[in-house]
Amino acid sequence: MIRFTTRLAPVALALATGACFATRSDVRILQDDLATTRAAMLRADSARATQIAQVAATLGAVTDSIRSANATLAKWQATVQGDLRGIQEQLLQVQELTGQSQNKLNDLRAQMEDRATQPAPGSVAPTPGDSTKPAGPGPATLYKLSFDQMSRGSHSTARSGFQDLLTQYPTSDLAPDAQYYIGETFQAEGNTAAADSVFTLVVSTYPRAPRAATALYKHGLFLQKAKRDREARQAFQSVIDKYPRSDEAELARERLRSGGGG
Repeated sequence: MIRFTTRLAPVALALATGACFATRSDVRILQDDLATTRAAMLRADSARATQIAQVAATLGAVTDSIRSANATLAKWQATVQGDLRGIQEQLLQVQELTGQSQNKLNDLRAQMEDRATQPAPGSVAPTPGDSTKPAGPGPATLYKLSFDQMSRGSHSTARSGFQDLLTQYPTSDLAPDAQYYIGETFQAEGNTAAADSVFTLVVSTYPRAPRAATALYKHGLFLQKAKRDREARQAFQSVIDKYPRSDEAELARERLRSGGGG
């Protein structure tokens, strides 16, 4: 641009002072300089356009990469959530099947207890006050009767039966389940505070029983619903620490991963 101005100055001065002083050579020089300048400007514009196109292409590629990454992340998250839901459903199914099997075993135990209390054929019926009088319902029978009442929705009657089991057979292997289901009857009636108190009692009284993990997990759910976030996280972590191999431990891990308890 400086060269063009320097070369153009004499010609322009000559044109300014009068056309008679401008020769054809000067006009040709001016035209050449104008053409050269125009070509240089076109090349510069073309170079800038190329650079802009390259930048636009790069930005487009980056945008596509980000969009693809977001799509992949969303798909991964959906897959993980689906897998976790599947795991939870399978755990619930296992728990249900396990509960059904346990109930069948309890039914068999109740039948055996009933048969044991029946007098043998040809035996003399016991008289009132006789020490040989058959005992009342055994723990399995009480458990079965109470569980059946709970299944029918008679929660108060079921709770009374479970309490009788705890009173008469406090050392029975069915005592932890009886205590736990007392909490379930309260929960079914909407008395969540009473239910939570019973669940915490299960954990403290029968810490090694299988029901303890379930009771502690439900205690965490109660705290979470009450917006006691820190305590809820502690309860879920306790499930993992104390019962790492339980189904409830996996559920507790999912609660913590998904922000359970805050």
